[in-house]
Amino acid sequence: MLDLGFVRSNLSLVEEKLRGRGADPTALLGDFHALDAARRAAITRAEQLKARRNELSQQVGERKRAGQDADALMEETRALKDALDGLDAEAATLDERMRQSLARIPNLLRDEVPAGRSEEDNVAVKVWGAQRQFEFVPKPHWELGEQLGILDLERATKLSGARFAVYKGAGARLERALISFMLDRHTMEHGYTEVLPPFLVNSRSLFGTGQLPKFAEDLFRCADGEAFVEGEYRENDHWLIPTAEVPVTNLYRDEILDEAELPICYAAYTPCFRAEAGAAGRDTRGIIRQHQFEKVELVKFARPAESDAEHEKLTRDAERILELLGLPYRRMLLCAGDTGFSSAKTYDLEVWLPGQGAYREISSCSNFEAFQARRANIRYRPREAGKGRTEFVHTLNGSGLAVGRAWLAVVENYQQADGSVGIPEVLRPYMNGMERIAAKS
Repeated sequence: MLDLGFVRSNLSLVEEKLRGRGADPTALLGDFHALDAARRAAITRAEQLKARRNELSQQVGERKRAGQDADALMEETRALKDALDGLDAEAATLDERMRQSLARIPNLLRDEVPAGRSEEDNVAVKVWGAQRQFEFVPKPHWELGEQLGILDLERATKLSGARFAVYKGAGARLERALISFMLDRHTMEHGYTEVLPPFLVNSRSLFGTGQLPKFAEDLFRCADGEAFVEGEYRENDHWLIPTAEVPVTNLYRDEILDEAELPICYAAYTPCFRAEAGAAGRDTRGIIRQHQFEKVELVKFARPAESDAEHEKLTRDAERILELLGLPYRRMLLCAGDTGFSSAKTYDLEVWLPGQGAYREISSCSNFEAFQARRANIRYRPREAGKGRTEFVHTLNGSGLAVGRAWLAVVENYQQADGSVGIPEVLRPYMNGMERIAAKS
C-alpha cells in the first residue's frame, strides 16, 4: 500500500506510474482530491467541535462550582455530542473509502523498470549456460514421465481434475531430493533460516502481501468462514496459500523489529495452491501450470537502504541452484506491464526446456520496498532515530526454486537417447546414489 501523504503530494507522479503499468488512474483513484478533501474537512470540523466541547465542559464546571446556572451550556454540550457522533461516523466512512482506494493502487515501479505491456517486452540482462545439443529429438517431460513410469497425469485427473499430478517411484524421490537440496543450499551456504509455516492463512495475511482483495479469484478459499469483505477480517476464515511468501512475510505483521536483526532471511518449503483463474487454455499439457505444486521460497526483511543489494543477493541465491543443477537459464528484468501488483522491481529466472524449445519461468524475485510492510504494518526502529520513531521495513521474496518446474527441467535437460534420465551429480546423495532413472524392463 502506498503512503497517503505521498499520494496526496505526488498525485501526478502516481497517475503517470499507473499509466506506465497500463492501468487507468481514474478507475483506481476516482476523484482522489475530492475524497481526500472531504475526509480532511470532516476530521478538522470534528477536532474543532471537540475543542469547543472541552471548553464548554470547563465552563460548566466553573459555573457549577460558583453556584450559577449551567443549563444552557450543558444543552449546547449535548448538541455538540450529537454533531460529533455524526462527524465521527462520516470521517470513519471516508477513512474506509480512502483505505479501499489506496488498497487498489499497485506499487510504484522503479525508474529502471523498462516500459512495456507484456512479457514480450521484458529485457534479458543475463544468460547462463550452453543449451545442450542433442543427437536426437528431445521429448517433453510429460512424454518422458509417462514412459519412465514416474509421472501419472491421467490418474491425477481422476483423483482431482485437471492441473494436478501424481509423481511415482523415482519421480517422487526426485521431487523430494530437489526440495532437500534447495533447503540445504539456502540454509547451509546462503545464510537463510529454515521455517515451516502453516499452509492455511487468514484474510489479513493475504491482504498484507497484496493477494486480497484484487486476486481473490486466483485463490482457493476454505468453507469454514464467511466470505471476505473488504475492510473486515474474520479470524475463522482460511485460504490455501498460493505461496510461502504469504505466511512467512506475515510472521511479523503488526510488529516492530530491532534494526540489529535486519536483514532477516527465511527459506520455506510449502505446497502452493492456485486456482489459475486467468490461465484457461494455457499450458494444458504437463506440469508447467498446476493447481497444486511445491516451492522453496526465499523471504527477506531489510533496511530500506539495503533492499536493492539484498534483492541482487536473493536473485543470485536462486540462480546458484540452477547453476549447481547444470540447467541453462536467463535473468529477465520485467517490464512495467508484466510486473506484479505489489512489486517495485522484479527479475524472472527462466530455465531452458529442450523438450519444448523455450525458456520458461522458474523463479520470480521481487523487491516490494515498503508496499507490503505498510499493508501488514511491519516496522523497525532505526538506531539513530531514537526510541520513538519507527519506519517500515522493505520486504523481498523469490522462488528458490519452484520445485515442479525444476523437476521437469532436470527431466528434459538430462534425458538420454535410450529414454532414461540422468541425475545431476549434486542430487545423487539425495537419491541414494542413483545415477539415472530408467524404464523398468
